[in-house]
Amino acid sequence: MKDEDIVARIEKNPKFLKFVSTRNNYSIIMTLAMMVVYFGYILLVAFNKQFLATKISAGAVTSIGIPLGVGVLVFTIVLTAIYVRRANTEFDAMKDEIIKEASK
Repeated sequence: MKDEDIVARIEKNPKFLKFVSTRNNYSIIMTLAMMVVYFGYILLVAFNKQFLATKISAGAVTSIGIPLGVGVLVFTIVLTAIYVRRANTEFDAMKDEIIKEASK
């Protein structure tokens, strides 16, 4: 069986179209979530420095901006882990099933 035949079968498979749509929609949602958090923090830095400079408590050295910045980093790591987990389970299983069907 030629590779071109397999590719053509994959592209015609309705499961492949659903797979591409699901993966793309999920990626867009994850990207938008990351952009909201990241640009939200950057906009705070640009337009509300007073809020970020507010001390966590009386006599504290750390301002609110530090934990928020760390929060952005933690959010990025968690979001990446969520995406990788779904990609390695659900998306890979869908991909394998589509390839198996096309190879018959």
